[in-house]
Amino acid sequence: MERRSGFVWQVVVVVVMVAWEAVARDVSPVVAGRASPAVAGGALPVVAGGVELAVEGRKRHAYASMMYMGTPRDYEFYVATRVMMRSLAKLKVDADLVVIASVDVPIDWIHNLKNEDGVRVVTVENLKNPYEHQKNFNVRFRLTLNKLYAWSLVDYDRVVMLDSDNLFLQGTDELFQCGQFCAVFINPCIFHTGLFVLQPSLDVFKNMLHELEVVRNNPDGADQGFLVSYFPDLLDKPMFHPPVNGTKLVGTYRLPLGYQMDASYYYLKLRWSIPCGPNSVITFPSAPWLKPWYWWSWPVLPLGISWHEQRRESLGYSTELPAMLIQAVIYLGIIAVTRLARPNLSKLCYNRRSEKGFVFLHSILKVAVAWSLIATYTVPFFLIPRTAHPILGWLLYFLGVAALASIAINSFLLSPLAVLTPWLAIIGVLVVMACPWYPDGVVRALAVFGYSFCCAPLLWIQMTRMMGGLQLLLERESFFPRLGEFSQMSEFNKLY
Repeated sequence: MERRSGFVWQVVVVVVMVAWEAVARDVSPVVAGRASPAVAGGALPVVAGGVELAVEGRKRHAYASMMYMGTPRDYEFYVATRVMMRSLAKLKVDADLVVIASVDVPIDWIHNLKNEDGVRVVTVENLKNPYEHQKNFNVRFRLTLNKLYAWSLVDYDRVVMLDSDNLFLQGTDELFQCGQFCAVFINPCIFHTGLFVLQPSLDVFKNMLHELEVVRNNPDGADQGFLVSYFPDLLDKPMFHPPVNGTKLVGTYRLPLGYQMDASYYYLKLRWSIPCGPNSVITFPSAPWLKPWYWWSWPVLPLGISWHEQRRESLGYSTELPAMLIQAVIYLGIIAVTRLARPNLSKLCYNRRSEKGFVFLHSILKVAVAWSLIATYTVPFFLIPRTAHPILGWLLYFLGVAALASIAINSFLLSPLAVLTPWLAIIGVLVVMACPWYPDGVVRALAVFGYSFCCAPLLWIQMTRMMGGLQLLLERESFFPRLGEFSQMSEFNKLY
């Protein structure tokens, strides 16, 4: 995970590599697409069909994830699932890749998973969540109970169930030697369901559905709370160590922390120092907007670039690049037009007159300037495709800010330095955060704080000067000529 030695190289060539791969990459499917089977029939709430028998060529084990619709971040999780599945295929795992998808997942997404990524897609009905009315219920966890369908994958001896925010550093096929249920304790007392091993069983699956019907105790109303309640004694179980002879264990086990390394552990030391178990899988159980696939995740979070490197090497960015190129062209056009069409406002100056009505208009103009500056720094952020590569995302953000800033500068005759001071400050703080030579995360945080502390007075001075210059211009009434008077304004004239 050490990225320090290659940092400079990444910043210099990643733009060219991403663009080239989007055009030239001819990604062939990892495995030939398979037909989407039904999980079970009868009383089970699954799409039509009977229990599928073993198919020739199917492996004994599977890495599985789930996909459902109904959140503002459905597409991001779809992209994350594809990247994770392709990274597993690149590791040449000896297992099938399975996605448990709800019936409302778009058909083209299913097609891409099956035909481009070699994933077996199992289509299921959403399980009704009986905990929706709990006081602490979070609506984004409403459909996470679909994870229980993993127990219905009876074609396999063992299944490793995964959340899409896992980052694999190496193969973990030894997990298939674990028992009937195995999970990692990130929290000292509560195991994490971002990765766990299970032995599929229709009896267990039916029993879980029954427990949902009787509304079994569930602290958070999601899959993790239900499974923690269903396997309450896992903390007392022995630690999993894969047998050398390759045999499968029986029972339940705790998995070493190396199979679910919380990214926050890395941010403290800026390196991994987890002694228990192989350092195999990184998980990101943070706030939704800090997941590693978002373009702003790096350099705010140092590990964000690692996830995007896996995507660049597997899936690429061909989906996001067209929209980003269009935005870049529009921004460049805005800069050119606002520069060429800048009115010569010096010809609008009038003799100073005292009119009470102008005081109100002056205040309105100040508010307009303030809102234009806010829009300058926020609108480009939300227009960038959220799953773009961080380096491309930040470059497009700064280009967008420069374009919108040119509108404010040329419309209100503002000082370019004052308007673009926050622009320069943001670049500076990103450079400070991206510096690869910090000994640990504490020093990095102190460096960011020190930089921000030094920049704050400069930002305040520039904002004060800008408003002072605007006030001076307004006092000359250059923007508000007296009613009834005529002035001739050149429509397109540069002001130097």
